[in-house]
Amino acid sequence: MSTSSALLEALNTTPLYKWHLEKGAKMVPFAGYEMPLQYPSGIITEHNHTRKEAGLFDVSHMGVIKIKDDPEHIWVLERVIPADIKEMLPGQMKYGLLLSEDGYIMDDLIISRFDDYFLLVVNAGCKYQDFDYLKRFLKCEMLEDFALLALQGPKSRSVMQSLCPEATALTFMTTSIFRVMDKEVLISCSGYTGEDGFELIVPAEIAEKVANALCADSAVLHIGLGARDSLRLEAGLCLYGHDMDLTQTPVSASLAWSIGQRRRREGDFVEDEKILAELAQGTEMKRVGLKGLSKAIAREGAAIYDRGEKIGYVTSGVPSPSLGYPIAMGYVPSSLATLGTALEVEVRGQRYPFVVTKMPFLKQNYYRG
Repeated sequence: MSTSSALLEALNTTPLYKWHLEKGAKMVPFAGYEMPLQYPSGIITEHNHTRKEAGLFDVSHMGVIKIKDDPEHIWVLERVIPADIKEMLPGQMKYGLLLSEDGYIMDDLIISRFDDYFLLVVNAGCKYQDFDYLKRFLKCEMLEDFALLALQGPKSRSVMQSLCPEATALTFMTTSIFRVMDKEVLISCSGYTGEDGFELIVPAEIAEKVANALCADSAVLHIGLGARDSLRLEAGLCLYGHDMDLTQTPVSASLAWSIGQRRRREGDFVEDEKILAELAQGTEMKRVGLKGLSKAIAREGAAIYDRGEKIGYVTSGVPSPSLGYPIAMGYVPSSLATLGTALEVEVRGQRYPFVVTKMPFLKQNYYRG
């Protein structure tokens, strides 16, 4: 047996694994799972189709953690996630950062509130670490036997109309439980492409039926990890472990907006004094968007230069299918983070011009009602 075959045998699979193979997916290792990188249509086609019509993504490798809604748990959650959780209403969702005890980013996540519990959707590569960390402070449960599907794109709302018309009333960052194929399915208006769309937490036993029902619509194409990465980067969205990690704080990662206003006033979260001081005074390094002025593609790890001096590094980069030029994220000194700052990125031993630019790179099209 080859090394690659042995590796794939050791990987986890999602409930849609055989479905991906039947669709001709190229499978690759990702965060401990065997996942579809692309289908025969190719990454560029998948990317453009999602921007113009609708794409279906399997993101079942993500973790879903359930926590009882009570005052003690809310206090603990707000200690380690500096978002305004206490004032969330049932059916609301928020983006948040899970902080380590020394105030660095352990993970980013989406938290949803229901009538008597919270759900945290966390990154695949961090889910067991996150679960172990949280259960030190509160009672929580890792959900199993589910598939997590993301339907994304401007036609996703009309596609959802045929599967669950009631869900089309959802607006961005709201969620509810619906009856689909005689099963309870949690559907949210959310996603990681910058487009209108939905995410569905589906019992594993009906995952293929739901995927097939959605793909029966001619507007829907199945989409792999390759296009998911270029779509999220155009939308200015971070990938944990790349664009931020345990070496970054919310402020240096340019994610300070996730810290609620009440939390800024009251503090009472891990390393609040340090993080609030950074909010006021800034940090040495800061995550920025970069636009390429040539065809050179800045990939993760590439060095960033200012007037011949190495001053930073790239964390993500792709040739943008929608914009027609290279885009990237990276860390540079805060003094150079001003929009329009001219820099250079080293690509295969040569330096090419890039400019600090605003994010998202592409207009976000979330449905807010």
